[in-house]
Amino acid sequence: MTIYLCGNPLLPFDSLPLKLKPKLEKAFPQIDFIELDPNENLKPVNKELIIIDTIEGIDEVTVIDDIDKIQTTPLYSLHDFDLGFNLKLLKKIGTLEKVTIFGVPMEGDETAVFEELKKAIKNNTK
Repeated sequence: MTIYLCGNPLLPFDSLPLKLKPKLEKAFPQIDFIELDPNENLKPVNKELIIIDTIEGIDEVTVIDDIDKIQTTPLYSLHDFDLGFNLKLLKKIGTLEKVTIFGVPMEGDETAVFEELKKAIKNNTK
């Protein structure tokens, strides 16, 4: 199983998924945790993707499994192309049927978020 980690190490509010990588690898040695730029060419396995990403406006780890609930911003240029748009595009062309996003808050205690995330991964993966 592979779980992709999205985030920007240069932005403190967007780097928590990347900071948690060593702890996640230790807690789940059977899972490959791969850092991913959300604008890269996402490659679903068996038409499925599992992602950990920072989500604005949440206070605790949140699981999203409905692509249609992901809000996208208007596209004016390629700079506006984001993870949500990419996932919706993959669904539309038929290469993605199932997505699980483990959303982590932009702010919060790293240890507490890790414990919530660990529980969410155990409860939502095979």
